[in-house]
Amino acid sequence: MDTLQDLIAALREELQQYGEMLALLDREQELVMNRASTELFESVSTIQGQSVRIQEARTHREHCRSEHARTLGQSPEMPFSDLIPLLPTDYRPLVQALVRENNQLLARVQQRARQNHLLLSRSVDLMQRFLSSLFPSRDPQVYDDRGTRPGWTPPLQPLYEAVG
Repeated sequence: MDTLQDLIAALREELQQYGEMLALLDREQELVMNRASTELFESVSTIQGQSVRIQEARTHREHCRSEHARTLGQSPEMPFSDLIPLLPTDYRPLVQALVRENNQLLARVQQRARQNHLLLSRSVDLMQRFLSSLFPSRDPQVYDDRGTRPGWTPPLQPLYEAVG
């Protein structure tokens, strides 16, 4: 029974970590929309730290799941879909709900992360176009054989000479 309580606690912890990540991604989206570059820079390291906490929570949850499966005399690789029917009847709805909520929140986190990635990519692209309009270069914006675009280098002459 202790392994079941540990599993439930691990599922709750994972759910909390996903919720915190979603809040951080929502905040990051606000910062992008408000063009708050300093705070945006800081939020990136906070999000990376939260990613580590999520991975730790997942690892712990997986450990608890495999330990509980062993307690039931089952394979430690047994998925939740096979494990839940073996749980005591009173605990099945709780564990099922926690697993479902974790999966739903993970999907929302992934969706928000993709949205933020698109927003940030679009912002960088717009800034590159802006800089290109200020400092036209002869280098075409094409990809090289490694799949990267050559970096932009400013002209060697100072801006005031180019304008004046």
